[in-house]
Amino acid sequence: MKLHVINTGLFKLDGGAMFGVVPKSIWSNTNIPDSKNMCTWAMRCLLIEDGKRLILIDTGIGNKQSEKFFGFYDLHGDDTLDRSLQSKGFSRDDITDVFLTHLHFDHCGGSIQWNNTKTGYEPAFKNAVYWSNLQHWEWAVKPNAREKASFLKENILPIQESGQLKFVSSKSDAKQNVSELGNYFDILVTRGHTDAMMIPHINYKGRTVVFMADLLPSAGHIPLPYIMAYDTRPLLTLQEKELFMNEAAQKDYVLFFEHDPINECCTIQQTERGVRLKQAHNFNELLG
Repeated sequence: MKLHVINTGLFKLDGGAMFGVVPKSIWSNTNIPDSKNMCTWAMRCLLIEDGKRLILIDTGIGNKQSEKFFGFYDLHGDDTLDRSLQSKGFSRDDITDVFLTHLHFDHCGGSIQWNNTKTGYEPAFKNAVYWSNLQHWEWAVKPNAREKASFLKENILPIQESGQLKFVSSKSDAKQNVSELGNYFDILVTRGHTDAMMIPHINYKGRTVVFMADLLPSAGHIPLPYIMAYDTRPLLTLQEKELFMNEAAQKDYVLFFEHDPINECCTIQQTERGVRLKQAHNFNELLG
């Protein structure tokens, strides 16, 4: 089995929103904002090549939204989903499974594209099964007012309309195996950022690689109080984060960052001040 880093580009989000109650005088030491208080973030996906299937975790923001929409987020950088796949020797048509941690636009927008005539939408991965879970799906298709701007119907409904959508179980908040994807693929369901977000755990070369999605957006979010203002239940995130981080430090998990613009992954450790960064890594350097 091989894991491949798939970079889909960079975008900007408000620094205050990304760090919640943490003062700008602190978070700006590691995430330098521009004149509009916007910080740069990655949209980094992960591709699993297991000999039988190609599983893509999350798909980035895509390219079908309006120029006005993209202008809010200042998309930049040379990486795209297609270029990154091609650099690994693959194309969209090779993807057998698309696993969506949750359905916010920066995580699932690349799942759906315009059709050839731009009169409608179609799956960007025509040969893939798309995986979500029923609880999060229902949360996303009937969005609350707080998250409505993040759950875009054109990113979500065409997946189901295509007939390519399947659900995994999300009943337990304990780590559970996704047998449909392999005995090496487990998920942890969390409910603080958005309801029933899935955090994949991948057994790889004797290590556990955890795709952090929005439970831990970057290395700058490792201290427990560093929780995004985007989270719907921040105090629940605090509980979920503390439990996970203690386990990750104890078991030396490799934490793979979707949004950190510099660090692809890290390990963490217990200190007198709580869980803190142990080492930040380039993914290939760490795991080969």
